[in-house]
Amino acid sequence: MAEETPESSGTSLLHNSADTASKPRHFLKDVVFHGKFQLLNSLTPEENTQCQHGLYFQDGERRVDYILTYHIKKPSSSRSNRQSSRFTDNAFTRSLRRGTARLGRPPPPQPRGDPEVASQDHSMDYHEDDKRYRREEFEGNLRDMGLELEKDEDTKTPGVGFVKIHAPWHVLCREAEFMKLKMPTKKVYEVKQCSGVGAKINTLVNKATEPLHPNVEENRGQHVKHLSYAFSREKQHLFDLSDRDSFFDSKTRASIVFEVLKRTKCTKAKYSMGITSLLGSGVYTAAYPLHDGDVDGENVEPNDRKLLYEEWASYSVFYKYQPIGLVRKYFGEKIGLYFAWLGLYTQMLIPASLVGVIVFLYGCATVDNNIPSMEICHPRNNITMCPLCDRACNYWKLKEACGTARASHLFDNPATVFFSIFMALWAAMFMEHWKRRQMRLNYEWDLTGFEEEEDHPRAEYELCVMQKSLKKEHKTHKTEKEKLTCRDRLPAYMTNIVMMLLMIGVTFAIVFGVILYRISITAALHMSNNPTTRSNVRLMVKTTAAIINLVVILILDEVYGAVARWLTVLEVPKTDRSFEERLIFKTFVLKFVNAFTPIIYIAFFRGRLVGRPGSYLYVFESYRMEECAHGGCLMELCIQLSITMLGKQLIQNNLFEIGIPKLKKLIRYIKSKRRSFQEEEREKKLQRYETDHFLEPFAGLTPEYMEMIIQFGFVTLFVASFPLAPLFALLNNIIEIRLDAKKFVAELRRPVAARAKDIGIWYNLLRGVAKVAVIINAFVISFTSDFIPRLVYQYMYSPDGSMHGFVNHTMSYFNVSDFQDGKEPMDPHHLGYQVEMCRYKDYREPPWSNTPYVVSKEFWAVLAARLAFVIVFQNVVMLMSDIVDWLIPDIPKDISLQIHKEKILMVELFMKEEQGKMQFIDSMTPCDGKGRNNHAPIARSRSIPHTHSHTHANNF
Repeated sequence: MAEETPESSGTSLLHNSADTASKPRHFLKDVVFHGKFQLLNSLTPEENTQCQHGLYFQDGERRVDYILTYHIKKPSSSRSNRQSSRFTDNAFTRSLRRGTARLGRPPPPQPRGDPEVASQDHSMDYHEDDKRYRREEFEGNLRDMGLELEKDEDTKTPGVGFVKIHAPWHVLCREAEFMKLKMPTKKVYEVKQCSGVGAKINTLVNKATEPLHPNVEENRGQHVKHLSYAFSREKQHLFDLSDRDSFFDSKTRASIVFEVLKRTKCTKAKYSMGITSLLGSGVYTAAYPLHDGDVDGENVEPNDRKLLYEEWASYSVFYKYQPIGLVRKYFGEKIGLYFAWLGLYTQMLIPASLVGVIVFLYGCATVDNNIPSMEICHPRNNITMCPLCDRACNYWKLKEACGTARASHLFDNPATVFFSIFMALWAAMFMEHWKRRQMRLNYEWDLTGFEEEEDHPRAEYELCVMQKSLKKEHKTHKTEKEKLTCRDRLPAYMTNIVMMLLMIGVTFAIVFGVILYRISITAALHMSNNPTTRSNVRLMVKTTAAIINLVVILILDEVYGAVARWLTVLEVPKTDRSFEERLIFKTFVLKFVNAFTPIIYIAFFRGRLVGRPGSYLYVFESYRMEECAHGGCLMELCIQLSITMLGKQLIQNNLFEIGIPKLKKLIRYIKSKRRSFQEEEREKKLQRYETDHFLEPFAGLTPEYMEMIIQFGFVTLFVASFPLAPLFALLNNIIEIRLDAKKFVAELRRPVAARAKDIGIWYNLLRGVAKVAVIINAFVISFTSDFIPRLVYQYMYSPDGSMHGFVNHTMSYFNVSDFQDGKEPMDPHHLGYQVEMCRYKDYREPPWSNTPYVVSKEFWAVLAARLAFVIVFQNVVMLMSDIVDWLIPDIPKDISLQIHKEKILMVELFMKEEQGKMQFIDSMTPCDGKGRNNHAPIARSRSIPHTHSHTHANNF
């Protein structure tokens, strides 16, 4: 196989030739000088422009596939000239340095004939010297792997050196075969289209949605497809290699170089260091592939990045579908799957939002006909209620809760039960639809049959194993602390459990603190002399407490993210994939508990741990537990849920994502001491790898998925109390898609493309949230709302089968003489008359019965109905979800047929290839005088099995 390696470059001349090691030093300097001179003269204006853009080496031919950056100190002129040369370090000196490193000795010092250089070397800091030695060895190992390197320290970014990496053709072929990359072959087949009624429907839908499709080639329907096969150097004839420069695109080239970087080790330290360890120890400061070009500006050449910016990252195209094919082409399958999932999730929110709005409008339309609300708001309603707090609160009239009762009906009506069932089935439909969409993308992206191989062990894991082996081999007297290695400490899972329980305890403590705030502020406001303040106590306390909870949630989210990472580091997972999955699970548990603990308290605990008048439950013997309003806690739950959800979306998901990256970018510019340049001038002067250096590093997809999973919880878990949650999620996601797109295209360094056939652990978390949502909504409808008490009263206790008298039925009597000493109101009168009896919401016997204040039989009847509803609702909804799961196949029928067709075509392709080889062998075999092949029986015996195989393939 022929290798294409440029010979015109002085870099390749000195880096790949071992003969120069024996030449005199002045000869090498002459070669370097003439190589530079010839290189600069040989560049055409177009190639020179490409070099200035920073996308190519100095020869204008070899593309920069990857960049490594490192910190440099500003040396004197002579040393600067020596270090900025891109043509130093021949094969002899590199092998000599590596040989001395293996013996445990430092590299040889500079020749004494150059005292100026030697004095400068001795004046360098020891750590900088050590980093430079490690870089030299690592870069030498990269060259041994076949990569071509070019350094650039003479840039407009002070203090930063750049190592440009190029993968030649033979390295790309070798690594593509190792990585089992599927590449398109010359074989093209026609994709079977739908026929009949389905085809007509698809045609009509495509015509109707034509304006919604982005103007990119990848999104247009393709009737033919290249047959893909895992790349093999022995079968290069199967692939179209007419244009080798474009056969491996920039995304694939970068992923191949990254794979080589992960395998390459630096052994100069006590333990081997990979690229991750070198980045963590400061030997290199950054590693990233380059973007294809600029996104805006004058005279910008067309490129995929610019196209993505115009057709995907712009807010003006918010109504269009995403160009998922182009996203995958530029960023890789893993990021493509995320945006495909986010797009499908957003589309599925449209019907959920419509139904939620209809449910809300139904509540608005029927609020005036709601009999319980009418009874509470009736002007003749003269029911006197018991005080809401001790001493400071007075008696109050039930009609004062008119506004709360009417507002509660907007979310507590029979339609919310239907909406809860609908959202449970919606979640099941969404999961099934995503599985089908995922399989279709796997087919279109040639990921069928792809299996993720075992990752390389992480450097931290290898260090742990080495420490353990060294401890066994060298048993010396050490302190107890030094004897403890990573595997001898308290087991990591025990530490994680203890720390996670501690963090959850912190969340509970903060929620308890907010409860105390509500209790104390309620009592303080009731003592106010302002009648307006006293009349709006509940609204003020609810709103301020919800805002406090939101601020605490936002702060603890950042804290819990750092704690989860620290706990995962303690575990020392073996591979990056294991590290990521454990980190995701811990982060999800902590953030889920943080976001939903205040909501769970309001939904299931508030108002149920109160006691009764005369025997209230107190905290610290002075704080009386708070009660729900007469309309129930559902309205307060809605307020808390809406403020938390909208606050997280507006502040954390959008404001932080926009503001923090821009702030970090500004800080990096200030640190680079380039404030005197305007941004446009700087962009013109900086090369591509310098411009990308100032972008924000890619931190992974975990934050993006996490915010969407938490949002999915808000949409499904308590949807019975907030039907408008899908609508707000839809509006947020429309902005979120374009915000994330702009961030990936213009604000972040280009991520390394990663292959993936699914969204991994996130799918399991989604299924878990969907299952838990069924149970939580059943309890919300049953215990938080008044749906079950209304049904019990209507069918068991109502004299005429209507809701008249329901309010009076749910309230009990209390004799004010039974108040504990010091707990009664300071003013025993209300509206000028002495109060003898007050009412409170509960099912208890009256004070004149034989068992005063004991729970009545109505309480047990309602409790039994509530528990029965939970059991029936949960089982019915889960059964319906399983039926939906069973009815909808995971793989679309047309995709299943196309995959089957590809297998048959692949077998036929190889059978034809084998037959062609056999015919060629037969034609080259000498014949006897009678014209017969001496080896014909052998040839026939060898061809018979292939014939049978071909027949079997056709039958298959």
